[in-house]
This record gives sequence, C-alpha cells and structure tokens, in this order.
Amino acid sequence: MTLQEMINESNRIVFFGGAGVSTESGIPDFRSEDGLYRQKYDVPPEVMLSADYFFSHTENFYRFYREKMLPLEAQPNAAHKKLAELEEKGKLLAVVTQNIDGLHQKAGSKNVFELHGSVYRNHCRRCGKFFSAEQIAKSTGVPRCECGGIVKPDVVLYGEPLDGDTIDGAIRAISHADMLIVAGTSLTVYPAAGFVQCFEGKYLVLINRDPTPLDSRCDLVLHGKVGEILSQIQV
Repeated sequence: MTLQEMINESNRIVFFGGAGVSTESGIPDFRSEDGLYRQKYDVPPEVMLSADYFFSHTENFYRFYREKMLPLEAQPNAAHKKLAELEEKGKLLAVVTQNIDGLHQKAGSKNVFELHGSVYRNHCRRCGKFFSAEQIAKSTGVPRCECGGIVKPDVVLYGEPLDGDTIDGAIRAISHADMLIVAGTSLTVYPAAGFVQCFEGKYLVLINRDPTPLDSRCDLVLHGKVGEILSQIQV
C-alpha cells in the first residue's frame, strides 16, 4: 500500500517527529554529517546542552544557546503545514515532537506534545515569571529577572527528566492511534524513542533520510525529506 492509501484508511493518525522534520525550515539537525553535534567546539554541544553545564557555566551556555538554539526567524515547512491540515480535517489526533522550535504550532497544529520543551517558554527560577524567546534572544550575558533570579529556558537539558504530563499525553495518543507516522528521527534518544513501542494500531510508517532501528518493523519505509513526501498527500 502507498502512504496515501494508508492515510485514507486511517482516522486516528499520530505523527512522531524529530529534528529531521525541521531541516527543510533551515534548522540543522543534530547527528547527520552536517549536524550540530558534528561541528567543532572547545566543549562538545552535548555537554553545553546539559543541566550541569547550565548551572556551572551559565553565561557560556547562553552564548551557545542564543547562537544555535534560537532560530526564531524559521518558518513552518510543507511537513508542518500538511500535519496541521490533517488535524484540521479530523484525521490527525496529535503531533508528538522531540523538537523545541515551536514550528508545529506556528503552522496551526493544536494538539502538540513537546517532549523536550520549547524555546518559546522561559521562566525565572526564583519567582516563576515568564519571559519570551525574543527577550532571551535580545538579552546579553545571563538573563535575569527583576527579582534577581536566573531565567531558564523550558527545554529539557541532558540530565533532566521529561515532563510527566507530556509523557502521559504522548503515550496515550500513540496507544490510541490506528496509524503512526515516525519521521525525521534517528530513534536513538531515549526515553522518547521508546514511545513507539506503545503503538498497537494498523499502520506503522517511517519517513527518514537514513535507516533507523525501526525500519524492519514498519509497514512502509520512505527515505527522503519529510516535507517533500508529506506535501504529496491529498487530504
């Protein structure tokens, strides 16, 4: 069966996506040849994006974070737009994303589970006051609240647990889906990658540039750009 035929037959689709969903919006992924983790830094990006580094080298963290993790000018691509359309038509139950860029919401998706948080939410660690991503981008040094507290992005850093409510919602959506589309992810980051095991529906589809550990289990595997593939779907 084709992807179009599977989508036509399904009414409770869930989309599980990773960094490869946003590369067509100009946001680099992490682990590919030209990804963020392959670039040369004095301190590896995985270390700079850890909770330990945030608390021990906060100014250096923010220097890297502003330069590499705040692509606020990025716009939704064909994948984000098609998923929003599928949700609007009542075919898509939810988007479960490992991305923190907010592009699904920019495209119009409503039911989005952001496993790793979002750059668009930032809070003072002392009083809880909210700060926008634009405020963080324009700040210098360590952004601080009027109360003197340090502002922290609502992104899950290495060494931090995922949000329990978000996990519950994502697993519930996947377990109720009749079709799961996994796209743009290497499926190597846990616990998020393990959520796919909760799917018990009819069609499991993988869209990714490179092979993944899930390929052999799928009903359909498509290698290519996520936006290019999803843009061909008729809703």
